[in-house]
Amino acid sequence: MQPQRPKEADAFVKAFLKRSLPQKSEEAIEDLLSRKAVVLEHLHKRRRRGKKTRGKGLSSKERREMRLFEIKPEQQRYKIFLPLHELWKQYIRDLCNGLKPEAQPQMIQTKLLKADLHGALLTVTKSKCPSYVGITGIVVQEMKHVFKIITNEDQLKVVPKFNNVFSMEIDGFVSYIFGSKIQFRASERSAKKFKARGTIDL
Repeated sequence: MQPQRPKEADAFVKAFLKRSLPQKSEEAIEDLLSRKAVVLEHLHKRRRRGKKTRGKGLSSKERREMRLFEIKPEQQRYKIFLPLHELWKQYIRDLCNGLKPEAQPQMIQTKLLKADLHGALLTVTKSKCPSYVGITGIVVQEMKHVFKIITNEDQLKVVPKFNNVFSMEIDGFVSYIFGSKIQFRASERSAKKFKARGTIDL
């Protein structure tokens, strides 16, 4: 390459800077050249990222309004939920390693407190509200503060956990659950640490 003359070199530099710095005017480029060194930067074009649309689930209010968890009157039959109870018993046997006679009651109690109670046969043994005492049935829905129980008379009872003691029996083991201590959703309760013994003032 032949060396360029000063004027041609000056014109080349100005043209090059104009292409490299399109956002600056000629006066600004002259000012940069006259006062300080120029650091050339590569012009990056920003890529526009499309917004990712995530599927939005239904809120609790929307689920209530749609009555998704409502058990219709024609479905409130004790016999309908007997197979669910049999499945629950097998689930508890597997969870407690067969419920053998030598099994420790404290270990079984701890596992029952964390177990899913849908399908369990519960009885209200103690309550501050006498009308709840004696209610027996299969748990068809468990919510944070209540059990929905279907009785042998095909009645759907909503029993609060608070201030109630429940009992359940399976293969000769009888366990008592203090409702005030399990005011959690089933999914939350499975990860909860419970104390060995609970008390309730009734």
